[in-house]
Amino acid sequence: MFPWLDPSGRFSVFKLTVFVLLLVPGCFILWPVIAEGGATIPVKEAILESGDWAIRMLLISLLITPLRRITRASKLVQIRRQVGLAALGYALIHLFLYMLSQSWDVLRVANEIVVRIYLTIGFVALTGLVILGMTSTKSAMRKLGRNWTRLHKISYGIGVLAALHFFMQSKIDVSEATLMSGFFVALMLYRAAHARDLSLRSPFVLVSIAVLAGLATAGIEYAWYGLATGVPPSAVLVANLEFMWPLRPAWNVLLCGLGVAVISLFGRDAIGREWLGQIASSLSVRPQRSRGG
Repeated sequence: MFPWLDPSGRFSVFKLTVFVLLLVPGCFILWPVIAEGGATIPVKEAILESGDWAIRMLLISLLITPLRRITRASKLVQIRRQVGLAALGYALIHLFLYMLSQSWDVLRVANEIVVRIYLTIGFVALTGLVILGMTSTKSAMRKLGRNWTRLHKISYGIGVLAALHFFMQSKIDVSEATLMSGFFVALMLYRAAHARDLSLRSPFVLVSIAVLAGLATAGIEYAWYGLATGVPPSAVLVANLEFMWPLRPAWNVLLCGLGVAVISLFGRDAIGREWLGQIASSLSVRPQRSRGG
């Protein structure tokens, strides 16, 4: 199916817009590489940026289901496959750019993947994305039946591997890796809440998830610095507890989670929409002019 057609085969402005937006980061990533003829510095930067966008797309694909439940915007399910394939596409670009940096020496690349554990982890995550991409079609869904849902739950494991790969290649500055990990924790908390029959339409539930995800993000950063680096983890913990600019990952995760709670107020049949409707109707009512006798 063409990415700009809806399930009924009709042209969809919504799907086309999403498709174009998914391509935009790739254009910015690849253009310097093409313009500079594969020069070393643009390639190295593109390797990092494509990896960043691969995990971002993966997280966005995992966000679609809970966001649909929160807002009751059923149309979101139409773009889940698109975003998931975008994650696969950026991950493949990440690999191919790495191969370019190694002069397309396949044996050397394979040896590096086997020897360097963070590359092994990243390759396993990529393999999982390839499997999900190959089984994302309607025919695959029909053939696999109920097993399709079980198979596609490996996306959670892929998220863990991708975050770990991100941390290990980031070395000292793990702010971005911590932020992505915090978002992943929040996404898993949304799923855990739904599995326990907690309403994702409840602002209380969503605020609680935001607070827990923020605390977990601070804990992840604290643990990483304590276990994998020589940086005093206590200093990192103190920095997370202070509200400063630029914001630490834990604060960003908390604020994004609170933003989702606010969005829930304006989803379909939500109280926020009723408020807006009442305000709009009150503004549209014009006072009647009295007629003189």
